Amino acid sequence: MSKLPKENQFFDLSDYGRPIAKIIANLLKNTSVTPIDVTISFIISGLVAIFCILNQQYWAAAFFLVLKSILDAADGELARLKNTPSYTGRYFDSIADILLNLLIILAIWHVYQSPFLLAVLAFIAIQLQGTLYNYYYVILRNKHNGDTTSRIFENEAPKAMNGEKQSTVDSLFKLYQLCYGTFDKVIYWLDSKAVENGKLPNWLMTAVSSFGLGFQLLIIALMLVLDFGHFIIPFFIGYSLLIFIFMGLRKSINQFSQQPL
Repeated sequence: MSKLPKENQFFDLSDYGRPIAKIIANLLKNTSVTPIDVTISFIISGLVAIFCILNQQYWAAAFFLVLKSILDAADGELARLKNTPSYTGRYFDSIADILLNLLIILAIWHVYQSPFLLAVLAFIAIQLQGTLYNYYYVILRNKHNGDTTSRIFENEAPKAMNGEKQSTVDSLFKLYQLCYGTFDKVIYWLDSKAVENGKLPNWLMTAVSSFGLGFQLLIIALMLVLDFGHFIIPFFIGYSLLIFIFMGLRKSINQFSQQPL
């Protein structure tokens, strides 16, 4: 099941694990396994990948990074198949992602002895890239009546859905804000008009999807096995320049569409 209507779907570079994720979700559909259980499994996969990086077992690390991406898609697929969407799962998933991202960068920093400041900048860069992708994607989903578990503005805790406790949603929401609030505000400040009049053609969304976490982890996996691990941290810092290019393209598209013929 897609997060967007068929006519608004785009080729998502970060979503390469979706076909396998759908198979996993279908296998688990009639079992007692919950989407939260699958989220926990991707956390375990991410932690194993970090252990492998620290022990310089890069092929194994690459495998578990890709597996993490697949399982990260499978939890949402399972939630949709079982018709059990939840803010608990949405926030738990996102919090797990950012903590694993931090640990992955720290593991790479430790192994390759990169300057700590560059590691911090790389982590910030990765998060800003992912935030831009999510920002545009959620705008698109809300505009076209797609999946709406994620919200454009996370200003207050949402009302708990059936089957989840409001206290759990409130607690996870506070953690989510702590982890992502600053990144969300920065991206919104840079491109606030995208919410009201942003035109997001499929080709642009495909380009921006290179900022998706799945594609980021794939890049890290490939660089590790190709023995380019020492370039990972500077790569993601430099890759952030595309944020301004993508925003500039979106603004140019919008201005062009408003010109009279």
